[in-house]
Amino acid sequence: MILKWDVKIPALTGEKTRKAYVYLPVGYGKDKTARYPVLYMFDGHNLFSDDEATYGKCWGLADYLDGTETQIIVAAVECNHEGNRRLSEYSPVNFTMPDGQKIAGRGKKYMDWLVGEFKPYIDANFPTLPDRTSTAIGGSSMGGLMTLYAMARYGKYFSRGAALSPSLWVNGQSVLPFIKNCTFRRDSVIYTDYGSREFSNSSPRREAFAGTCAVLIEKGVNLTARVVPGGLHCEASWEKQIPYFMHVLGFLPRVPDD
Repeated sequence: MILKWDVKIPALTGEKTRKAYVYLPVGYGKDKTARYPVLYMFDGHNLFSDDEATYGKCWGLADYLDGTETQIIVAAVECNHEGNRRLSEYSPVNFTMPDGQKIAGRGKKYMDWLVGEFKPYIDANFPTLPDRTSTAIGGSSMGGLMTLYAMARYGKYFSRGAALSPSLWVNGQSVLPFIKNCTFRRDSVIYTDYGSREFSNSSPRREAFAGTCAVLIEKGVNLTARVVPGGLHCEASWEKQIPYFMHVLGFLPRVPDD
């Protein structure tokens, strides 16, 4: 079951609204005492429905979760579709686009809203397990970048994160400062990946991914890192990674895999 409603992020877009989404697991409501871990995700419009997905193909996340009867709640919010504002909201650092355009990172404002307003709303209105050990965060591309940022700087809220194809290019070949300068909690679990075809003719991208993974390991993160054979930078490719990152995050099927 997926619920949708309008939300506002005043610090970023004032009174303008965007969609929020909550996925509720198979069997939800039958056991009135049941409480569920929560996975917060970026780009909520791309997760569940092809009709709403930016490029006409979603992750098919609800299909996987329903089919496996995975007992979690997923809470997600639509991105900002105006110009380059998605890039701005989903970046914790200032950066320059390949065409020379300057992007001001407003990721901190977004995360402050997510943990200060959105998460409390979800915890108040749904039967969640609100503690950090039961709370994860995930996303792809710029959402993957924000996942790493959330794990680094908002670790009091999130113990687990899935960063698919994270946009590490915003800092060139160097490991991002918020990763290099952060002390991660020792129980932090991170899944991250890149598609092999994303690396084609891009040594800086390979170096940034390898360097980031090395630093995360050095800092004691429980890291699972993959190069996905034939993987691309698109929802169809990320959909295929759902079973991998769900297992790493500890969200296991109730229906055994075939």
